[in-house]
Amino acid sequence: MKPKLVCLTGLLCDELVWQEVAKRLEAIADVSIISFAGFDDLTAMAQHVLEHVHGEFALAGHSMGARVALEVYRLAPERVTHLALLNTGVHPKSEKEVPGRMRLLELAQEQGTKALAVDWLRPMMSSKGLSNSALMVKLEGMVSAYSVEQFAGQINALLNRPNAQAILATITVPTLLLSGTEDTWSPAAQHQAMQESITDSELVVVEGVGHMAPVEDPEKVAAAMQAWLEKGSKSYE
Repeated sequence: MKPKLVCLTGLLCDELVWQEVAKRLEAIADVSIISFAGFDDLTAMAQHVLEHVHGEFALAGHSMGARVALEVYRLAPERVTHLALLNTGVHPKSEKEVPGRMRLLELAQEQGTKALAVDWLRPMMSSKGLSNSALMVKLEGMVSAYSVEQFAGQINALLNRPNAQAILATITVPTLLLSGTEDTWSPAAQHQAMQESITDSELVVVEGVGHMAPVEDPEKVAAAMQAWLEKGSKSYE
């Protein structure tokens, strides 16, 4: 019986972000992907995960999804066998962050979420990701499919997020931290600082990818996650 792997998506994202990684891991894990359109609170997102997944599971989150994963771990650490945090952070909101997010929300309200595909998505991508026209069409469609109300809800969740810093020292399961060399939103140094607080954690930095690592280089991300899944837990032996 294969172990369960639950993958959580980030801001303005859906199953697309994890699909190619999931395909590469389906031989060793029963993979499910959960997204959060319609939510406006990180704790509610975490409770949704716990209500829809039974028993123990490995848990991976990308960007906002990683913050949700930490909240899942805080609520029910006994159910999480492995934890992976990709392209993310644990810092509380800053004074600079609030006007930046509100500007994006105002842009969406004025021009629709399609405008975010240019103003928000493209600056997060690596040069390699931007040059992949087929991928960009898919990602821009993903962002545009969100309503302004759904985007506003997720912005509210992020601006009112709990401080996750204290959770790191409580983590006792094999933990993967992953970033890309071109991720300027959640750089490798940010993950390195997190690693120092988490026992039994590993940092993987993928060369040439940006903030959307799971879609920019699913092969390397899946390889790192396979090695992570093979660590430690008796549930996986």
